[in-house]
Amino acid sequence: MYTMQSWTCIFLIVCSMQSVCHCCDWIRHHYGHLSAEYLSLLDQMGGDITKQNAPVFFPTSLYRHIDDAEFEDKVRFLNETIFEITKLFDGNMKSVTWDKKNLDDFLNILERQFENLNSCVSNGKVHPTNISMFLCFQNYSAQAWELIRKETKRHLQRLDILAAQMY
Repeated sequence: MYTMQSWTCIFLIVCSMQSVCHCCDWIRHHYGHLSAEYLSLLDQMGGDITKQNAPVFFPTSLYRHIDDAEFEDKVRFLNETIFEITKLFDGNMKSVTWDKKNLDDFLNILERQFENLNSCVSNGKVHPTNISMFLCFQNYSAQAWELIRKETKRHLQRLDILAAQMY
């Protein structure tokens, strides 16, 4: 015979499983669509993506490490990275000459992606990034923002690969 506490535990386990399944379905059916939209807008908001190298190396080893992680850790990583990118573009952007509507649409879709991923994960710590310090050091120059746009595109493309490997 099950006690009330047993039923509560069973209910919580089933809800957790449904949440993961819902999240998996959402990533499978919607993540790529939104990602294609914001990557396109990222390309359209300014001129050609700069060929200049960023002063910070792309964290390839971090992505290799997360490739072997559990499903929920991957979702949390997607969520945290998109959160950091959203936060980054909320900075001092007076020097950019990007198309304002495309920039706003890019940020709105990125925020939507974040909110959907956020509903998939339990509360976790969002890791800070040193990109904001780079922008500040570069006095939020147009050139610095172009490097950020380039690196953002690289990160978002790598997140696409990660999301595609999750199912």
